[in-house]
Amino acid sequence: MDELLKLLRDDASLTPAQIAGRLGREEGEVESQIKSLESEGVILGYRTVINEDKLEVDLVRAVIEVKITPEREGGFDRLATRIAKFDEVRSCYLMSGGYDLMVVVEGRDLKAVSSFVSEKLATIQGVISTVTHFMLKPYKEQGVLMAGEYSDEKLSVSP
Repeated sequence: MDELLKLLRDDASLTPAQIAGRLGREEGEVESQIKSLESEGVILGYRTVINEDKLEVDLVRAVIEVKITPEREGGFDRLATRIAKFDEVRSCYLMSGGYDLMVVVEGRDLKAVSSFVSEKLATIQGVISTVTHFMLKPYKEQGVLMAGEYSDEKLSVSP
């Protein structure tokens, strides 16, 4: 991966001037490369990792394993794209193993998530089954430790 992209992935708040300084390039060159990556669809957006415990935000998140029937012409793509378009869906991935899609959803409460699964997701033609796992507590989100503590110390291995 390009060094510029690595820097942005780790900290999207970096300015072009800061990136240029770290890479030993001109600021204008960095700005131009970022604009080019955005227009090419390489960079799709920028996100902030928020510690919702500090805000006392009460959202319910769940990971849903979804088994689907692949379509003759489009395989999994058309159905996965349809599922990904729901507002409740935060992420959707094609998976190997015991299920086909991993869908991460978010709702205001347990009832909202369960309603999404039972009324929207499970009723789609081609969805064979779902298994829902509710997320209880985040420890790391998008590479960021949620407790804000960092240590280079390696975990001990016990026999």
